[in-house]
Amino acid sequence: MRIVLTRESGRNVELRGWLPGDARVDEVALTTTHYYDEAAVERELRTQRDYGSFAALVVTSARSERFLGLAIDALAPDAPVFSVGAATTRALVRAGVRVRHEARAGAAGLAGLIARGPVLLIGARVMREELPAALEARGIAVHRAACYETRPAVLDEEQTRTVVAADVLVIGAPSAWAAAREFVRPATWVVVPGATTASEVRAEHGRVIEAWGPELATALDALERP
Repeated sequence: MRIVLTRESGRNVELRGWLPGDARVDEVALTTTHYYDEAAVERELRTQRDYGSFAALVVTSARSERFLGLAIDALAPDAPVFSVGAATTRALVRAGVRVRHEARAGAAGLAGLIARGPVLLIGARVMREELPAALEARGIAVHRAACYETRPAVLDEEQTRTVVAADVLVIGAPSAWAAAREFVRPATWVVVPGATTASEVRAEHGRVIEAWGPELATALDALERP
C-alpha cells in the first residue's frame, strides 16, 4: 500500500505513527501556509469597536492556534468558544480552551447555537460564508479576523507522479483537496480528519475514509491491499 501524506513538512510526524507498519509512505506538500504577523492581527482586533465585548468566538481552523490568545483577549468574560472540525477542537484543547460545541459538518451548523453577538470568527483569509450569512440574517453582528492564508504548492513532475500513484492520499483540509483533486485517481482512497473536509471531498470523489488518530491504522488495514 502506497500512502501519500500531503501536509507541510514537519506536520506529519504524529500522523506517521498512525499508519500500518508495512506501508510505503511518501510526502508531497500540497499547500503552504502564510501566517500573518501576530502584532498586526492584534492591532486589527484592538481597533474593533467590539474589542473586549465579543459575545462568542468561532475558530474555523486548527491553523489559528497561535492566535488563540489574541482572540480570547477580545472576548467578553465567559464568552463561549466554538470550533469547526475535530482538528480544530484538538488544537483548542491543547491550548487549554474549553470548547462549547464542535461543528462536524461545517460551520453553518453552529448558527442555531449562537444566541447573541457580536461574534468573532478567526481563521483563513478566505472563509466560508454560510455561518456569517446565517447569523447576520438574525441581526447578529460578525467580525472576521484573518490569521493566515493558504496557498497551493507548485508540484514538479515527480511530486505529481507520486500523488497520481497513491493508493491512499491523506488530505487534512479543503485547501489541500483543491490542490490535489485533478491528480487523484478514482481508485485512490482519500483519508480526511473530519466531516468538514469529508463533505468537500465527497462532492467530487467516491472513496473517502473519515478517520484520524490511532483508529486510522485499523481503517487502512481493512482495505484490500493492492
